[in-house]
Amino acid sequence: MSSTECIKQLRDETGVSIMQCKKALEESGNDIEKAKVALRKISAQVAAKKSERTLGSGAAQAYVHAGNSVVGVVVLACETDFVAKNEEFVKLAYDIAMHVAATAPEFVSREEVTEASTAAAKALFAEEAANKPAEMQDKIVAGKLDSFLKEKVLLEQPFVKNPDITIQGLLDEATQKFGERTEIAEIARLSV
Repeated sequence: MSSTECIKQLRDETGVSIMQCKKALEESGNDIEKAKVALRKISAQVAAKKSERTLGSGAAQAYVHAGNSVVGVVVLACETDFVAKNEEFVKLAYDIAMHVAATAPEFVSREEVTEASTAAAKALFAEEAANKPAEMQDKIVAGKLDSFLKEKVLLEQPFVKNPDITIQGLLDEATQKFGERTEIAEIARLSV
C-alpha cells in the first residue's frame, strides 16, 4: 500500500488531521496499528493542554435499547456550538449513551466516587482477603478495589464498540479531532 493510501486509511479510521497522520506513519514506518497508538498518545497530550478551557456548549443524546427496557443518556460538553452541531460529535454522544445503557456505570470519574462507596468496597474485599497471608492482604484489597472502580467509573471502562480504548481515550481522541476540550458533563441510566 502506498504512503498516500496509508495516510488516507489512517485519516478515515481516526479522523485526525492529514499532517498528524502523515507524521505518525513516518515515525512508525508506515505501520497503521503503531501509528494509531502514537496518535492516541498525542490525543492524551492535546487533551491535557486544553483541560482548562471553558465548556459552553454540547449535545444531549439518549440511547433506547431494543425492547424499550433500558435507556442511557449522556450530556457531552464542548467549547463551541460549531462542534456541538457537528454530526460526528453528536454520534459520539450517542455512542457513549449506548455504552452507559450497556455497562451501567455509577460514576463519571474517580473524583465522583464517594468515601462511603470506597469504604464499603474495602470492607468487603478485606473480608475476602482475610484468609490470605498478612503481607499480601493490603495488595489484594488494593487490586480488588482498583478493579471494582474500573467497572464503576465510566471514563475507565473499555468502550463497548472497541475494547482496546477506554471512554477517556475516546474523549481524548475527540479533543484532538475537533480541536476543542470534550468532556462528559452528565450521565443517567434508566431501566424497567
